[in-house]
Amino acid sequence: MAAPTLSEPGRSDRFPFELVRPQLERVEAAIRDQVRAFDPAVEPYVSYVCNTSGKRIRPALSILVGGALGGVDEGHLKIGVILELIHMATLVHDDIIDGATTRRMVPTANAKWGSGLSVLLGDALFSHALALATDFDDIGICRKVGRASREVCEGEIIQTQRRFDLTLTKADYFRIIEMKTGALFAAATGIAAALSGADAATEAKLYDYGMKLGTVYQIYDDCLDLVGSEDTVGKTLRTDLAKGKLTLPILNLLESASEPQRAKLNKKIIEQQALDLPVLVGIAEYEGAIESAVDTAQSMLSTCRDHLRGLEGTEYVFALEQITRFMGALLEKCRK
Repeated sequence: MAAPTLSEPGRSDRFPFELVRPQLERVEAAIRDQVRAFDPAVEPYVSYVCNTSGKRIRPALSILVGGALGGVDEGHLKIGVILELIHMATLVHDDIIDGATTRRMVPTANAKWGSGLSVLLGDALFSHALALATDFDDIGICRKVGRASREVCEGEIIQTQRRFDLTLTKADYFRIIEMKTGALFAAATGIAAALSGADAATEAKLYDYGMKLGTVYQIYDDCLDLVGSEDTVGKTLRTDLAKGKLTLPILNLLESASEPQRAKLNKKIIEQQALDLPVLVGIAEYEGAIESAVDTAQSMLSTCRDHLRGLEGTEYVFALEQITRFMGALLEKCRK
């Protein structure tokens, strides 16, 4: 049976994760349990980071895929906890690299305790998550967690290495964000499929669903860094421009600019000058660059929906599709 669509009568249009709210509450409880596993001297720092995290997207994806493939079990919850701890570790490290002072409207770990302690805090979360992954009887699951963790770190290294690099191509950009963001989304959906006993083709499709969804999520974040409001978003913005990250909108801008405009922008990037919206507006039509990035992301979301076709049309499959619609609506707001 083909995946259901939002136009079908009787389908709820509630936020996609509401379907798995009870399971996500169990994930929250499990994360709190893992916080208490740390030394009492370290526990308050870990607790602070865990309490300032977001909507638990990766655990929700693993639970939804489990439900879509026949039923959610403890393995789907556990892999969600593991991937969320890895994600939180990456956020701690990202904030140090970017010099971000707020995340979700509260001070970052780096802002509170400095980079030294924050680096160690991120390391502690990483290592604890990898230790938890060894609890699975299937060593293949542990390998997949380790591979995803490595890809995230490699993506961050390459992105840091390529800052202010005018030779960066769009292919380079997509490779970086697939590693630094897509990898954990893909791990959530792909590993969940494996835990459900899915065949190789289904696992591959759901892995790619997660990879593309994560890539879209990063494109949205990159657009938001240019057009968002810190009061609304709840974190430090404009860091991409200030730190020389050549995101998809900026690459689009360089591609579409006239030779004089491109030369002016290149000069500012090479000299590592801070770039802000007034500068960009004065150089070229940046709104077109945003729109092109949104179009690219919307095409990926369409592919995500294609990957769901053939799955039984349950509420879980509907929720996986609805996530793509929800992301699509957020992207459209970046055009304004």
